[in-house]
Amino acid sequence: MPIYEYICNDCGEEFERLVFGGTVVICMKCASGNIKKKMSAFGMSGVEKPFAGSKDGCGTCSKGSCSSCH
Repeated sequence: MPIYEYICNDCGEEFERLVFGGTVVICMKCASGNIKKKMSAFGMSGVEKPFAGSKDGCGTCSKGSCSSCH
């Protein structure tokens, strides 16, 4: 059951909702159904390797393929 971020196209309110199956989401501020799902960033913990395209952990090479990058 994911939590989604929304923005109301009528009043501009930004909010989050825990969505179950076919839940109809409305704005809690103005009760409009004219809403849009926002693109959300997510966090990860416990990641050992840098993300693709990241230079973190690769200070000793320029190719991104040295032993400190793996």
